[in-house]
Amino acid sequence: MGKRKVGALEKVDIDLATLQYKIRRDPKSYEDNFLQQWGQYESQREVFLVSPATATHEYTKSFHDLVDLIAHVSDCYREHAQSFPDDLKAILLQHHEVLHPELREKMVGSLVLLKRKDVIDSSRLLTTLFPILVSSPSKSLRALLFQKIVGDLRNSNSKSTNHPLNRTIQTVLFNLVTGDRTSPKAIWAVKLTRELWKRQIWTDAKTVEVMKEACLSDNEKVVAGATRFFLGGDKEREELEDESSDDEAIDLQKMKHQLGINKKSKKKAHAYRKAVGKLHKQERAKSKPHPLNFSAFHLLHDPQGFAEQLFQKHLQNTSRSNRLNLENKLLVLQLVTRLVGLHKLTVVPLYSWFVKYLTPRQESVTSVLASLAQATHNLVPPDCLEPLVQKIANEFVSEAAAAEVAAAGLNAIREICARQPLAMQDTLLQDLVQYRKSKDKGVMMAAKGLLSLYREVAAEMLAKKDRGKDATMGLRSGEVKQRRFGEEEAGGIEGLELLEKWKEEQRKLKRAEKGLPEDGGEKKEEGGGEEVEDDGFNSSDWDVESVDSDDSGGWIAVSHSEDEEEEESKPAPKKRKTKGGKEDEDDSEDEDEDEEDAKLDAEIQRISKLATTTILTPADLQKLQELRMEARLSQTLGGSKNRAQRKLEEALARHAEDGLTAEQIEAPAKLRKTTKEERVAMAKENKPDRNEHKSTQAIRRSKNAAEGKSTSNKEKARQKNFLMTLNKAKQKQKRSLVQTRNVLRGHLDRAKRGGRRGNNG
Repeated sequence: MGKRKVGALEKVDIDLATLQYKIRRDPKSYEDNFLQQWGQYESQREVFLVSPATATHEYTKSFHDLVDLIAHVSDCYREHAQSFPDDLKAILLQHHEVLHPELREKMVGSLVLLKRKDVIDSSRLLTTLFPILVSSPSKSLRALLFQKIVGDLRNSNSKSTNHPLNRTIQTVLFNLVTGDRTSPKAIWAVKLTRELWKRQIWTDAKTVEVMKEACLSDNEKVVAGATRFFLGGDKEREELEDESSDDEAIDLQKMKHQLGINKKSKKKAHAYRKAVGKLHKQERAKSKPHPLNFSAFHLLHDPQGFAEQLFQKHLQNTSRSNRLNLENKLLVLQLVTRLVGLHKLTVVPLYSWFVKYLTPRQESVTSVLASLAQATHNLVPPDCLEPLVQKIANEFVSEAAAAEVAAAGLNAIREICARQPLAMQDTLLQDLVQYRKSKDKGVMMAAKGLLSLYREVAAEMLAKKDRGKDATMGLRSGEVKQRRFGEEEAGGIEGLELLEKWKEEQRKLKRAEKGLPEDGGEKKEEGGGEEVEDDGFNSSDWDVESVDSDDSGGWIAVSHSEDEEEEESKPAPKKRKTKGGKEDEDDSEDEDEDEEDAKLDAEIQRISKLATTTILTPADLQKLQELRMEARLSQTLGGSKNRAQRKLEEALARHAEDGLTAEQIEAPAKLRKTTKEERVAMAKENKPDRNEHKSTQAIRRSKNAAEGKSTSNKEKARQKNFLMTLNKAKQKQKRSLVQTRNVLRGHLDRAKRGGRRGNNG
């Protein structure tokens, strides 16, 4: 091999690396050299394609170097190397199984390099690599291709989201999953989608749709991988985000100081510039708005249909469910129950399916109990849950059962009833509450938790002696009422009444500063004049009535008829009285109901006034957040009633996002007494070997010495030579009472001012 310099100099043999460097600096002068190497590449490619499996090592090495050279300089000669990407694609797709590993990796790297040089686009690269990924038997090649595909997608979406490329790849993955339900190739679609979701490259509903179809696959590995995505994908994304945000802080002042005092070098200057760029990148990332990362559960298109299909295909149908082992069946069960609990779905056959698994002899029964609690919500019919609660009580909670079993059963019943209190019967509840007198701590705490729950949600179901003071007083006053089936609280903006109250107080303060009465309205017409409150903006711009004109077809004032006026002018009828001088009970009940309705209407109007008549500004929203924090702080510092109410709200909303785990069902069972071996192991933790027979103080002194800590003044005084302390001891014995008093007084004065040096400065 040779080259011809400009000026017709003689040819000199040079290697391909030097030729690559020369071509990159001056492509026009070395075009003939490139064409010479291109001709050698084409001839070797034709010979190589005849029998790629029997090619010698030297021949493979020569072809490897030519591919490397052309890949690096093909952007300089696009018209000559136009067919190079198609050649690499054809060789890889047809002969990737028999190619030499080094040559195969070089071809994959060359395609990625061509994409980086904009010779080919990402769609062309990924549609080449992905078919090899799903069909190659080489583990090392699959790992390389997976890394390159993820890296290219991340680079393509780094500056802005590349929607056309994402849609193309998502369609390819969707077709791979739905094309053949029994094929194990779909596992690569699951792995790729899960990795891109974790890195927040794909966060749309199409990604979740791919994993939804993978959950309905017939291949066990594909089903397990897709199910784990729904159960743990969001947590993996949060953990990766936390790891990336916990980078070590860069100290630019220290680096700049080292550059000034140490020997200057290009390497250190480059490191400093790199640190500055990284710091600027972190600052830009902080200033960006936080992305709205929706959970995969919330991006599902049809959660009801998905839950029904998943339950029917993998759990209910015995002919198909036998293909899943117990571990994967529990994963599918957790997914179905999370969907039912989160979206409040209705899958009635699910609850009858649980009946045969609710026994202490069932393997992983705590996971089954946790799944049953997850599938419970306030819209589940109590008739479906009552037999399950009764069976748990019969199978788990009894005098003959072990303490761990009884505690797990009581805890599961409490979790179910926290989500649907109507699933419990009066007699069963009163029996279960009696276990709070058990000698086992776990059973006792589980029963007390059930008792505390029903004191808040349905105190009338408890015996009178078990209700407690707050619940009894609430029942007498009518404040505590059992919620009926399907009853929902009216929604609204949390803490809006606090913001309205604060605005009213601010308005009164402003009027007081101006010398106006506090009870005046925002607008008053007195003698044709108009008084408008000054809130920093013109309130008339936001008033609906001020925008509409009189001719805009608004409300029309209709005068009352004569009969209606007569009825209004009549006085209200007097209340009827009984013989005993008491008012009629029916009339009093009607009046009470009318008063309650009037109070409720007034409260609704007071709360909804701010939301319906005013546009909340960013300052209002910020103040609303502050008021919410103050209210929560006051609740935290409040009495036991507020704490119990807060615990109840946390228990009712626990399954909303995080779900329930088997560890939470087993938690009371872990409070059993430790064995002797466990206590010995705990005593030996973080302690050195006792072969040296050291005392505790000696061990502490050696530990402090190893950590570089000093000793106290008392310890130093003990280690002084006796002759050094002899004179001071003699002087102490000869002190008079006046001298002793002065010494003690001086000691107190030094202690008040913080020692000899003092702490006033």
